[in-house]
Amino acid sequence: MLNSNWLRRWAPVILAAMVMWIFSTELFSDEHTGRVVVPLLHWLFPWMTPRMLLLGHKAIRKLAHVFVYFVFGVFLLRAIRGDNKGWKWWWAAAAIGLAGGYAAVDEIHQSFTRSRHPSVRDVMLDVFGALAAQLALWMHGRWRERGKGLNGPPPEAA
Repeated sequence: MLNSNWLRRWAPVILAAMVMWIFSTELFSDEHTGRVVVPLLHWLFPWMTPRMLLLGHKAIRKLAHVFVYFVFGVFLLRAIRGDNKGWKWWWAAAAIGLAGGYAAVDEIHQSFTRSRHPSVRDVMLDVFGALAAQLALWMHGRWRERGKGLNGPPPEAA
């Protein structure tokens, strides 16, 4: 039987991995997303040339890699640290390593899909997203620590 605490921590990671696996199918290929994104960009920015629209679509797809793996990196750190508080370098390294490993497996999965192809560049974007998440969490933790010191000692210490 699974420990409910383990499941509470790892369920978001598993769910995110499943969603990303679906994103790697033909349903979310360049051709299919272009049918939605390009007309939307044209509606928002009617002055854009056809080339600009295609570049905008590509940029959105690449930013999606960074965003999705940023979220995945947050979920991974939360799961890895368990009930511990704070942030540690080895937790971050483990989260980045797991995200990078999953990104590589996901690109291999895409090689078996007719309208998709694997890309080392996409893996690098994914790892960058996971790395950015760890840096953001580290900075958030430092910001919170510094904020505690601004108001002086806690009332019970006085």
